[in-house]
Amino acid sequence: MKRMDCRLIAFAKAPIPGQVKTRLIPFIGEEAATALHQKLVSHCLSVALKASLPIELWCSPSSRHPFFIHFRKDFRLDLHKQPPGDLGRRMAFAFRKALQRASSALLIGTDSPSLTSDDIKKAAETLAQGIDAVITPAEDGGYVLIGLRRLAPDLFSGISWGTNTDMDETRLRLRRLKWRWHEMPQRWDVDRPEDLERLRMAGYFHLMNP
Repeated sequence: MKRMDCRLIAFAKAPIPGQVKTRLIPFIGEEAATALHQKLVSHCLSVALKASLPIELWCSPSSRHPFFIHFRKDFRLDLHKQPPGDLGRRMAFAFRKALQRASSALLIGTDSPSLTSDDIKKAAETLAQGIDAVITPAEDGGYVLIGLRRLAPDLFSGISWGTNTDMDETRLRLRRLKWRWHEMPQRWDVDRPEDLERLRMAGYFHLMNP
């Protein structure tokens, strides 16, 4: 099967104490939450590299943070600054730019260690078959990966981001657009205190240790 030209977009925040993994701060403190965030981003990008797709790291609030410069040098990826606006507006902007450079694009967050390089490869291959969109749902009602071959203005608009209805609202929009989409196996991310124990149980000790 001929594989489409596909770019991988990763969204990441700079490791600014008090601004990352905020729901975990009351349980593990700012320093540990920031360190965990850094390790999750590094793990995610290491996994992404194995998928052998061109990677675009979209950074917030700035692409000039030393944390991101390190990845540009060591991982040889492109850095971009996320635009202002809610998550939907930022994702739409990144997709619009990526789809000007490639036939399809995938977008992932950086807090789902359960997402594998095989997941990413299969998502790209699914788009190569002519499917309009591919999504990997998250257990909390959102999603950890979304891939597109085209972009519609209202696909990401009017969604209450960060709730347990993100996936349902996205499905509704896909139905309205009459697009063909494929859902990958569900994955989990790290946002809540109970996710810390899950990290340990899953053997991700390198993400937990100082």
